[in-house]
Amino acid sequence: MRWIEITVPAHAEAVEPVSELLTEVAVNGVAIEEPYTLEDDGQRYRPIPGAPVTVRAYIPDDAHAKGALWRIEQAVWHLKSLGEHFIGDLTTRLVDDADWAEAWKEHFQVTRLGRRLVIKPSWREYAPPPEAVVLALDPGMAFGTGTHPTTRTCLEALEDVVQPGDDVLDVGTGSGILAIAALKLGAARALACDISTVAVRAATENVALNGLAKRIEVVQGSLGLGPGGEPLLVPAPPEPGEDPVALLEAVRALVPARLVVANIIARVIGELAPALLAATAPGGTLVASGIIAERRHEAEAPLIAAGLRDIQVRQEGDWLTLVGRRGA
Repeated sequence: MRWIEITVPAHAEAVEPVSELLTEVAVNGVAIEEPYTLEDDGQRYRPIPGAPVTVRAYIPDDAHAKGALWRIEQAVWHLKSLGEHFIGDLTTRLVDDADWAEAWKEHFQVTRLGRRLVIKPSWREYAPPPEAVVLALDPGMAFGTGTHPTTRTCLEALEDVVQPGDDVLDVGTGSGILAIAALKLGAARALACDISTVAVRAATENVALNGLAKRIEVVQGSLGLGPGGEPLLVPAPPEPGEDPVALLEAVRALVPARLVVANIIARVIGELAPALLAATAPGGTLVASGIIAERRHEAEAPLIAAGLRDIQVRQEGDWLTLVGRRGA
């Protein structure tokens, strides 16, 4: 399949509005690439403060592409009124799945995170020390490689909050990296969901790559609330020609999990806050990330209103991860 890759360089303060804009048309998600240098023999990333962040999205090269690109270009033009130093020029190029995967392979290295976690690309050799918890990963076109600050701080938080035998819900799973890490750290099972078909495919492959197919279920969908406030797994919005009645029949009730992780963006976390807390068992932990500092209130205030307590903040650069507990 051929895709149109859309690239927009942005100042850190403009990353979230650009991401939200691209998310409107790029249903397969948005990749946010922080500028970095490699240290420690290429096994640790160091962000470059002040350098532009690259926001990428992909849309199918089909009959709808021309209209979608026109809408994006117009919206980016309006955003650039914030100032040329906030948002750079939008560029596009045609790629296919194989080209995209090969491009990742050039830059994706074995990466050590936190105290024990190691992200190992499936195509690289690595001899881990005895204490290492190794996650084999092939991101494909899905977001989540461990290089972005939100993913890194989520993984570091998981080292502290995962308890043996945990049930885990991973909302917006992307490559599946957080669900896989939770199980490698001692959780018993996980449900991982994403609205993107590309992410579901990549996460399913990565779960199998790590030998966890029997313990991690990957499904397409997101969170919702039932009439009594109970958490539901709801299908992704229908594609043209899909039967909406069949989609409604795919709605399923969720048993609240002791650990819920959601690495998305601030606005969406705010919108999902009641469902995220309903999906978290009383006394359980919620890890919410993808939040740029200046938009913290868009996520945090709704989470507090929904019942999140004892919030701790992990920050790297302009990006925040909130870790809190659902009240009993």
